[in-house]
Amino acid sequence: MSLLAPAATPSRARFSPMRIALYLVLILLAIFYLTPVFAIIITSLKTTAELARSTVWELPKTLALDSYSTAFTALAPSFFNSVFLVVPATILSATLGSLNGYVLSKWRFRGANLLFALLLFGMFIPYQSILIPLVQFLQGINLYGGIPGLILVHIVYGIPICTLIFRNYFATVPRELLEAARIDGASVIRIYRYIMLPISIPGFVVVMIWQFTSIWNEFLFAVTIAQTPTQQPITVALQNLAGSLAPEQNIQMAGALMAALPTLLIYILLGRYFVRGLLAGSLKG
Repeated sequence: MSLLAPAATPSRARFSPMRIALYLVLILLAIFYLTPVFAIIITSLKTTAELARSTVWELPKTLALDSYSTAFTALAPSFFNSVFLVVPATILSATLGSLNGYVLSKWRFRGANLLFALLLFGMFIPYQSILIPLVQFLQGINLYGGIPGLILVHIVYGIPICTLIFRNYFATVPRELLEAARIDGASVIRIYRYIMLPISIPGFVVVMIWQFTSIWNEFLFAVTIAQTPTQQPITVALQNLAGSLAPEQNIQMAGALMAALPTLLIYILLGRYFVRGLLAGSLKG
């Protein structure tokens, strides 16, 4: 007869009081977090007349989709402007960040630590403090007023965080792997192309999701630099939609939901890969 207490069965462990309490807390936090989203959705489905005689939390009597068509008509050009902005800015900043992280993590040279510290310092410079010289610089190179100037700004501002993520990721790659490649005659570029680049896909997933979300939601640079109405991103168009003299809340909420939809889909569809990519660099080696 065994003197040891019987181990808890899986079903008993699954429904332990501590676990149930944890799930209840998580459910309450999720409800609290999603309450504004619920308000946005039900407001966007109401007519203007119904908004005048109902509260924010009342469900719509009838589902009205006119606000979405109106918001889409107003935001569609700016939506595609944001796509033309986000895609090249994300790809280029991620590529430059991976090259910087590769060099700073595996090819030590005099002043490497100082250069890395200066790159990181760029992450902490407030946007507001450099707006005037930034506008003057963009005017000097004829990129002020549209999407090309915004692409350049977001590439430059994205390099520090991209470099940091890739440097930490590449630091976990064994140096013996690179030394073996050098013995076989591979150059620095060939090592990056055939060894470091293929194994850094999780890092690219993290960086590109981060950059996509940051650039898509950014407003200060967009409203300052994109002065041409036909080249304004969706955040500026959404602010113009909300700043009318007679604002219609249902149209504003429909526009806000449409503007947030790409980033929501990114995290819903790729969220698990984002977490895996964050953990990949810390668990290797």
